[in-house]
Amino acid sequence: MNAASPNTHNQQPQRVRASGPSACDLCDADRAFLKTKERPDYGGTPNPVKLVDLFAGGGGLTVGAAEAARRNGRGTEVVLAVENDENAADVYELNFQNVNLIRSDVESLFDGELGTSPTTSEARIAHDVGHVDLLVAGPPCQGHSDLNNHTRREDPRNALYLRAVRAAEVLNPTFVLVENVPAVRHDKGGVVAVSTQALKATGYSVQDHVLDLVKFGVPQRRRRHILLASSDERIDPAVILQMRAPRCEHDYRSVRWAIEDLVDQTSESGPDAASRPSPVNFKRMQWLIRQDKYNLPNNMRPKCHHGAHTYSSMYGRLKWDTPAQTITTGFGSMGQGRYVHPAKPRTITPHEAARLQTLPDFFDLDAHKGRGTWARVIGNAVPPLLGLHLIQPLLCALTHATPRPGVAGSGNVEGWPRLHDDRMHTA
Repeated sequence: MNAASPNTHNQQPQRVRASGPSACDLCDADRAFLKTKERPDYGGTPNPVKLVDLFAGGGGLTVGAAEAARRNGRGTEVVLAVENDENAADVYELNFQNVNLIRSDVESLFDGELGTSPTTSEARIAHDVGHVDLLVAGPPCQGHSDLNNHTRREDPRNALYLRAVRAAEVLNPTFVLVENVPAVRHDKGGVVAVSTQALKATGYSVQDHVLDLVKFGVPQRRRRHILLASSDERIDPAVILQMRAPRCEHDYRSVRWAIEDLVDQTSESGPDAASRPSPVNFKRMQWLIRQDKYNLPNNMRPKCHHGAHTYSSMYGRLKWDTPAQTITTGFGSMGQGRYVHPAKPRTITPHEAARLQTLPDFFDLDAHKGRGTWARVIGNAVPPLLGLHLIQPLLCALTHATPRPGVAGSGNVEGWPRLHDDRMHTA
């Protein structure tokens, strides 16, 4: 990842033509975005999109929203970003300078009850922030995760989801996008239903859906729950969540599409360095490569993984020509998932994991941070290509534009569905 100065913000991504019969304009644009080493000038265009990012992490959703705006010929102004993890906030600030970043808990800023008048804190924030086009949020999902036992769905952190909705009540953005794991639908407190009811009472059209991210250009098997709300009657959230990125000439993007060019880009330290395995794990990785296998036999697995189990991907090797499994904070350990490189006896590097999360090369992980910070920022990121391909059609509808595959003006893409049904009108 880029460890250079983040102040070089004036170079647009160069179009890179994909080779072979699978080439298409959208893949060209998205791959050019991933490989761009100098940050585009996301703030230097008139009529910027006014963005709020809550539970912002290192800024994955901000990157996606900013790229969506750029492809629509607009800049982005982050009028408020909130993150309470100091290391993640450092990474965010490194990538998005001169923004209103508050290192705090969201619940301490938006502290009122749903449906009530703004508190003193909330009124002050609303005054300072002003108009908001888009509010995005990725509340902590550990309480909802299927990797936890079912009692964790009563975790108090689940209520943080409602703080994003409270912020929407206070700030009145045109669009609200909240991302979480699919199991949030089963929260014991019914946070999705409560959120939907509160937003509808405020005047929003609301829809939620579980999305398969490979359909939005992300080269990994990752499912996420999205709640989308719009106060603009031209936009039907249900249509947006039922769509996918314009069809390319090929199937879902693969590990090869994302990281093949990085196979020999390794180092002893930094984001291009793989984690150092134990001797026994190194032998396991060598066996997978030499035997051209993707799963270890039982006799080579730890005893706890012998016999019938549902974790066959553990200690597994990635395949070049399929999407990766979900990238988590454990991508540096073969015992945490299918994270062995397709061609090398090593796990994927932080740089490769970032690419699979569609964090672009200009995204600076901060070379001074350790592997723990990189793992959390990458594994917890909302893939920017998801944000890009959900947000771009929203912005297009507002400006009566046609979605573009790359830089605005580079040509139209066929296959985008209508953004409203026959009951809607376009002003």
